Amino acid sequence: MHEVSLGQSIQDYLTGEELELTTYEDLRQGLARLLVEEKGYPKANLSPRVPIQFLVDGNPFSRNVDILVRNEHGDPALALLFCSGTPETYTREAVYAARLLPEAPAPLVIVTDSKDARLLSAASGKVLASGFTAIPSWEELQDLLAQHPAPQLDPTRLAREQRVFYMYSGFLEGCCGQSCPA
Repeated sequence: MHEVSLGQSIQDYLTGEELELTTYEDLRQGLARLLVEEKGYPKANLSPRVPIQFLVDGNPFSRNVDILVRNEHGDPALALLFCSGTPETYTREAVYAARLLPEAPAPLVIVTDSKDARLLSAASGKVLASGFTAIPSWEELQDLLAQHPAPQLDPTRLAREQRVFYMYSGFLEGCCGQSCPA
């Protein structure tokens, strides 16, 4: 199933702005609500739709992280990505996304299809927890951040990681809300 417009708008839970309602946007909104209302995340520490942008062979490429959680200093802490298939098939792509955030890599990443989830270390790519209970509370996140530092990327590794992320994401061009017309 591809992300398509439903011809309506929805108010973003985090920003209050009006958004186009798509087949997946209500799920993204539900994740934001879960983080704030059930897991105790400060709303001010959540940024929706954070773009990862770079050039590939001179052509611009962009892909969004659905929600970026920032720590108390404003640094990337946890990237959340919604996937349209089973989370285990998107874990590597999600790890690359966490590593390639515009400000700095996030130490942790969650990939979820709204039924299941995987919490991963961005540095090692290892699955730290599975199931929807893998989404840590704000307090649990602080402990996890202390145990899992963000990966360091030198310019050569950064270029390689961008290329691999582009390849993983390449099948989305022209569909799934990336570039396709509504």
